[in-house]
Amino acid sequence: MCHTLQMPQGIRIEVIDYGAIVRSLHVPDRNGIARDVVLGYDDLEGYESDRAYIGAAIGRYANRIANSRFDLDGTTYQLHANEGVHHLHGGMRGFDKVLWRSRAVEHADSAFLILEHESPDGDEGYPGNLSVQITYGVTASNVFSVDYRARTDRPTPVNLTHHAYFNFAGAGNRDVLDHRLTIHADSFTAIDREMIPTGELVPVGGSPLDFRVGDRIGARIRDGFDQMRIARGYDHNFVLALERRALSPAARVVEPESGIVMEVDTTEPGIQFYSGNFLQSTRLGKLGIRYKPRDGFCLETQHFPDSPNHSQFPSTILRPGEEYRSRTEYRFSVQ
Repeated sequence: MCHTLQMPQGIRIEVIDYGAIVRSLHVPDRNGIARDVVLGYDDLEGYESDRAYIGAAIGRYANRIANSRFDLDGTTYQLHANEGVHHLHGGMRGFDKVLWRSRAVEHADSAFLILEHESPDGDEGYPGNLSVQITYGVTASNVFSVDYRARTDRPTPVNLTHHAYFNFAGAGNRDVLDHRLTIHADSFTAIDREMIPTGELVPVGGSPLDFRVGDRIGARIRDGFDQMRIARGYDHNFVLALERRALSPAARVVEPESGIVMEVDTTEPGIQFYSGNFLQSTRLGKLGIRYKPRDGFCLETQHFPDSPNHSQFPSTILRPGEEYRSRTEYRFSVQ
């Protein structure tokens, strides 16, 4: 089923129950013309065959877990491997490939879609029955919000995110290399040759990963920096904080031609900036466009990758009696 949340003369999103996928997000440009600023497909088959997580909810664990295993309270858990020997974005059948229950709530100045899913004990190798709720919201002030809640009956790692590919020139019109990006982070989690965190937090200063004052995505993407050679561009977790915090600024993006501005605020300690290096759709996307590398970028608010295997990283372990809570806001305007 497809749901539409819309504000008059403002933001509009379309969400499908499969994968809790945001299939379109329309915002006005500087001329007041609504542009669809996320990549997607016109039919369900496109999403069923998609391997790039376009527009989807990600869980139980966003990003990578090394060797598809972790130790928790004296027990070693083996997860399903879906990226070589490693576990990525929830495994073979993560939250992006399940059907969510949904209900809509509307108010005069906002609209919300509540989606729910029960992940059973042993799902993709994870312990515990996990109850998950995602609430997508839009407001008259052109804010798109994503709220996550989860509860478990056994200790388990939880790390949820949203995997939209943005392009403010209009989805598929051209690549995103001229978008100007700011990330409010002084360091990032270094990766090894297999994209797994080494555990080291590296200062961004003096590297192509320094977006503190803003720069074009494409300005330094082909620099010979070792971390970027590994990822073939940007695919790194930027450190916003070492503890869960109140809603705080994470990133800002400006597209010069459309004038569209997006500001990202989150409660999460990290944000993964992915420049779509391996994006290659096997089916035609919306408007008959076949997506190619760097036609979209992702800003995935999250806890750090492979946190269950790095005790120095912020913990992602949810225990019975606790509630996982996370909120991210995408605020749109023009300049």
